[in-house]
Amino acid sequence: MNPTRGAATDARRHHDPAARGFASDNYAGAHPEVLAALALANGGHQIAYGEDEYTAHLQEVVRGHFGPRAETFPVFNGTGSNVVALQAMVDRWGGVICAESAHINTDEGGAPERVGALKLLTVATPDGKLTPGLVDLQAFGFDDEHRAMPQVVSITQSTELGTLYTPDEIRALCEHAHRHGMAVHLDGARIANAAAALDVPVREFTTDAGVDVVSFGGTKNGMLFGEAVIVLNPDAARAVKRLRKLSLQLPSKMRFVSVQLEALLAGDLWLRGARHGNAMARRLADGARGVDGVEIIYPVQSNGVFARLPRDVAERLQKRVRFYFWNETGPEVEVRWMCAFDTTEDDVDAFVQALKEESARTA
Repeated sequence: MNPTRGAATDARRHHDPAARGFASDNYAGAHPEVLAALALANGGHQIAYGEDEYTAHLQEVVRGHFGPRAETFPVFNGTGSNVVALQAMVDRWGGVICAESAHINTDEGGAPERVGALKLLTVATPDGKLTPGLVDLQAFGFDDEHRAMPQVVSITQSTELGTLYTPDEIRALCEHAHRHGMAVHLDGARIANAAAALDVPVREFTTDAGVDVVSFGGTKNGMLFGEAVIVLNPDAARAVKRLRKLSLQLPSKMRFVSVQLEALLAGDLWLRGARHGNAMARRLADGARGVDGVEIIYPVQSNGVFARLPRDVAERLQKRVRFYFWNETGPEVEVRWMCAFDTTEDDVDAFVQALKEESARTA
């Protein structure tokens, strides 16, 4: 008897597929082209733990974007990608300089420090971006046994505040870090949105700028699950394969992560989805700017909009459409509205209309 044949599934849909929110691009489903790629990779047996044909082919696809030295290690999620990458770049006594707002500091439950056994050396930034001068606030005490030794500078592109580094800014950071003997890690959870907004090849602000290791994000851009650690400079990262296993980030059926990454990167799907999400964020920001009492607080450079508005308006609006509060202190609050590859113009326009209605109730 063929075990793949049997009774029809009893699965039922438990949600409204037309529902949209602005809380996170993680809320979006998987892109149809990614789902088609998963079906293509299914069937038959492939060697587990990364020795499959899809993971082998992915290496060449990624090298086409990042250069011939790039080595790709698929993992389950973004936190895992960051933890594995940073562990591979620091010694047991090492520290990582990052923005205070960095995801590795604010939204990963202490995993880099608890699991990665490293120290985060944070710096306050006005816009989520480090500069050589800001790095120097923590780049000291290299020979002081009483202090974690700064060994890595970690930046995020695009940042947690939706802002972007230019290629020249990243190049300056890398040159500065390397002069101090430090390596550079780039958290690219939304790297596609950055590449789409900058309209340059991704290697221009990674490999060519001097970045050593990238955490490449796919889940926020149409993948069902999965990210990757991409080592651009093998001299800057050690034992990634062993650390991936040690950190519970080694997929046994790796072909199903690799084929999703291939679906994004082999063509222009990764840029198509990102360009659309960015465009929807600009549309949302343009609409929100015309609403009394609403202030857009950071440049809208990728797929996120950060706004300040009266607390009562935000609370009523949140009951109608899901989004996150970013800073809840005071009578006015800061909120984040995220767009995704599947956000539509109608979704944005309906949200802006709801914002206008709730703002008018206050007036």
